[in-house]
Amino acid sequence: MPPLMVGFDLDMTLVDSRPGIAAAFRALTARTGVPVDADLAVSRLGPPLRTEIAHWFPPEQVEEAVIAYRELYPAYAITPALPMPGAEAAIAAVHAHGGRVMVVTAKMGRLAKLHLDHLGLAVDELAGDLFAEQKATALREHGATLYVGDHVADMAAAEAAGIPGVGVATGPCTREELSAAGAHVVLDDLTGFPAALDRIIRLALEG
Repeated sequence: MPPLMVGFDLDMTLVDSRPGIAAAFRALTARTGVPVDADLAVSRLGPPLRTEIAHWFPPEQVEEAVIAYRELYPAYAITPALPMPGAEAAIAAVHAHGGRVMVVTAKMGRLAKLHLDHLGLAVDELAGDLFAEQKATALREHGATLYVGDHVADMAAAEAAGIPGVGVATGPCTREELSAAGAHVVLDDLTGFPAALDRIIRLALEG
């Protein structure tokens, strides 16, 4: 079996960033005067920021709004975020097997790192500003063994990288949607990940 490297998505996989992201969107509304339904926005986390911004701002204002949001993000979005149930144990399980952990996320790397540092999540590698099949580049580059995420686009990333995808039904996508997108296994949340990892490793060794 090759060296174990497990990739994780960030938002709604390792980190519940909804309260902070909602606060950042409300601050963006206060700065720009453009109304953003923050609760709706955080109900569909996963795609790149520009995708969400484009729902609320005219095309010619999207880039300016993205810049403003990212300026506001550190002050509003980091402190309210919490680790998802089982996140610390999932990372510890990988390390207990002698493996390494990487985060591959659509969020900018420097903002993702603020979350990881604030929550003390022991991640070994980080790749940001990647979505769906784009994530496969980083997964292949780091020799990822499997990829864990809450979105159907994460399962597409795993498939493009040629590795199993582990779905967690903690984000906007249902268990059925994750399975249909090709998930090797779907968990209710990360509390089931250590046992699932043991099974995956055992099967790989037996195979």
